[in-house]
Amino acid sequence: MTAALPPALSQSLELGLGDGWAKALQQLRNLDLGGMGLMPQGGDPPQVGFAPGKLLQIQQDYVREASELWNQTLQANFSLKDKRFKGDAWARNPLASFSAAVYLLNARTLMALAEAAEGDAKTKARLRFAVEQWMAAAAPSNFLAFNPEAQRKAIETKGESLAKGVQNMLHDMRQGHVSMTDESLFEVGRNVATTEGAVVYENELFQLIEYKPLTAKVHERPFLMVPPCINKFYILDLQPENSMIRYAVSQGMRTFVVSWRNPDESLAAKTWDNYIEDGAIQAIRTVKDVTGAEQINALGFCVGGTILTTALAVLAARGEKPVASATLLTTLLDFTDTGILDVFIDEAFVRFREMQMGQRGLMAGKDMASTFSFLRPNDLVWNYVVGNYLKGETPPPFDLLYWNSDATNLPGPFYAWYLRHTYLQNDLIKPGAATVCGEKINLDLVDLPVYLYGSREDHIVPIGGAYASTQVLPGKKRFMMGSSGHIAGVINPPAAKKRSHWVRDDGKFPRKVADWIDGATETPGSWWTDWSDWLKSHAGKQVAAPKAYGHAPRYKALEPAPGRYVKAKA
Repeated sequence: MTAALPPALSQSLELGLGDGWAKALQQLRNLDLGGMGLMPQGGDPPQVGFAPGKLLQIQQDYVREASELWNQTLQANFSLKDKRFKGDAWARNPLASFSAAVYLLNARTLMALAEAAEGDAKTKARLRFAVEQWMAAAAPSNFLAFNPEAQRKAIETKGESLAKGVQNMLHDMRQGHVSMTDESLFEVGRNVATTEGAVVYENELFQLIEYKPLTAKVHERPFLMVPPCINKFYILDLQPENSMIRYAVSQGMRTFVVSWRNPDESLAAKTWDNYIEDGAIQAIRTVKDVTGAEQINALGFCVGGTILTTALAVLAARGEKPVASATLLTTLLDFTDTGILDVFIDEAFVRFREMQMGQRGLMAGKDMASTFSFLRPNDLVWNYVVGNYLKGETPPPFDLLYWNSDATNLPGPFYAWYLRHTYLQNDLIKPGAATVCGEKINLDLVDLPVYLYGSREDHIVPIGGAYASTQVLPGKKRFMMGSSGHIAGVINPPAAKKRSHWVRDDGKFPRKVADWIDGATETPGSWWTDWSDWLKSHAGKQVAAPKAYGHAPRYKALEPAPGRYVKAKA
C-alpha cells in the first residue's frame, strides 16, 4: 500500500510544475558557461531549447519518482547506491537519507534535462559538463549541516575533527591546492624517482638522465623516454616496484629519460618549435652521441608522444631517420576524439589564450591541475573536501597522488600553439597544414614500427583517440588496449598481477576502435611483457653494459638522478 503525496508537495510536482519547473529550465538555459571556463568572458550565450515532448516525459518521470520517494520516506526505506551516501551514518539518519535521495532525484532530472536540450553538439556537451559540475558541488555530503558522518565524528572527537579540518583547510589555502595525499611523506629522489642514474646533459629546457644498467649486457640500440612536459617525468619512476623506467633497465635497455624543466619567467617565451628542436630532437641527438649508435628506440607518453612524433616528422622532412622504433602511450595525434576536454576548446577560447599569452607568459601549473581534477570532480575534488575539512582526516600516503599534485607550468606560446594546431584545427594529421621548425609536417613520412597503447577508461586521451594513430602512421603497427585510466592503465607492472589487456595479432586495424575491440583477445595482467618483447625485437644484439655514465670527455655525469630540474616547484 502506498500513500498519496502531501497536497503541498503534490501541487509543486504536478504537470507543469508551476514556477519551480520554469525556474529550473531558466537556470539550465542561463548556466554561466563563461564563469565555468567553458567560453571566454563576454562571449555570446549559447542558445538552448527543449522539445516539448521530451520535457513532458521528464516531468512525468519526476512526479513518479518523487511519489516513490515519498513512500520510501514513510517506510524509512531508502536505497542509496551512490558511494557518497553508503556509510552507516546515512542509513541511520532518516533526514540525511531523505536529503540525499532528493538530491539524487534532482541530479537525475537535471541531467535528463541537459540530455533533452536542443542545440549544437558542442553546446550540449558543455551543458552536460556544467550540470555535472553544478550537481557535484551541490551534494549534501559536501556540507557539514547535511553530512551525518562528519557530524558523528565531530561528536565522537568532541570537536577535534572540526578543529583539524580547519587546520587542513588553512594548510591547503597556503599551498594553493587541495591535498590528495600526505605530501610531507614524499620527497623526490628519496622515496620517489629513486632509480639509480645520472644527468649527462642539460640545456635550458631539459636534463637528460642516463640510468645505471641492471644487467651485465644491454641491447646495442639505446632507449629514450620522452614524458609529457605538462607533468614531471617520475610518473614513470614512482617506486621500484612500479617503475616503468626500472623495468626497462631490467630488461637490458640502455635507458635515457628526458626530465623537462619546470618553466619560470625565463622560459615564458618558449614555443612549440623550441620544445621540438631544442627538446626532443636534441635529446635524440644526444643519446646517439653518448652511445655512438646510428639509431635509437624512443617512447613518448601523452603529450610527450605528440612531441616525439612531431620531432620525428621534422627529422623525416629533413631526410633523417635516427629512430628505429617508437612507442606511443596514451598519445593523441589525430585530435578528432578528445573526450571531455573538447568542451573547453573553440575559436574564441583559443584566440583568448593567444591574446593572453601567445607571445609571452606562463600557463600556471595549479590552474592546469585544477582543470584536470574537475574532469572527475567527485573523485578528485569533493572527496578530499569532505575528508580533509569536514572530517578532519589526513589523506593516506599515495605516490601517484603526490605526483599528481606536483604541478608544472607551461610557456604561454607553447600552450597557445598546441591549443590551436592540435585540439582546435587538428593540423598534425593534415599533410603540410602545420609548419614546425621550418618544416611542413607530414606524418606519412614517419614510416617506422610503432607500438601504440591506449587505456580503455581514459578520460584525457579516450581510447578512440589513442587508437586513431593506427590510421595516420604508415609503418608496421601493434596496438594494445589496457584497462583502467590514463595513468593507472599505463603504470601496471607485471608483478602486481592486476587488470587486463587486449591485443589482436591478425594485423588488421579497422577504422573504428569498436571494430578492433570486437576482434581482440583479453589477457589478464600487465601489458608490459608484451611491449618488452616487441621492443627487444627492435633493439639489436646485446653488448657489454657500459661501466660509466655518458661518454668522456664531452658527456659526463653532471649530478645524480633525478637531477635538480624535476625538483623545481611551479
